[in-house]
Amino acid sequence: MEELARLAGITVRTLRFYRERKLIPPPRREGRIAWYDDHHLARLRTITALLERGHTLSGIAELAEAFDHGRDVADLLGLGAPTEEVPVRLTPEELADRFAGEVTAENLAAAMDLGYVGTDGDEIVHISRRLLEVSAALVREGIPLAEVLAAGRRVREHAEALAELFTDLVTRHAPEDDLHRLRPLAKSVVEAELSMALDRRLNKRP
Repeated sequence: MEELARLAGITVRTLRFYRERKLIPPPRREGRIAWYDDHHLARLRTITALLERGHTLSGIAELAEAFDHGRDVADLLGLGAPTEEVPVRLTPEELADRFAGEVTAENLAAAMDLGYVGTDGDEIVHISRRLLEVSAALVREGIPLAEVLAAGRRVREHAEALAELFTDLVTRHAPEDDLHRLRPLAKSVVEAELSMALDRRLNKRP
């Protein structure tokens, strides 16, 4: 316990408190010896990063409980299960390989905050294969992961506004059951407008 606390940059008293609050999973026991591993250290560093981002211990405890019991990140955030996006399971090593050197505690905390990733036992679960692949591609092009995640947060805000606009439009003029049937139309409008907006931006460049 003392070694783990030292590596995590916290006190043993704080570590005991986190254990009591079930913020970290219990250690593996062999008789009277309790063994901690890299997963415990990664969780502690993530807790520290989340606290630095302004999260409360209660909120972090809820995240930890959900991840340890395999609950979907979207369920935890009240988003419901994605109807089209395919989750991806990765080992910590596979995730690190995708983002060469960019998987820091701060970036992991930001991804958790967005609902992009969670943990299920020894695996990391990314909520969307498409978002994972695009994020990795942008990082390979030299864009820092922190900036990719910050952009993702802004895109999320705009996407929420667009979804609200579309659902309000449909519910005012059609039965609520038509929302799912007409969903592809909303996606087509957004894709076309984004495509034209990108064209306008590119044409303005010298």
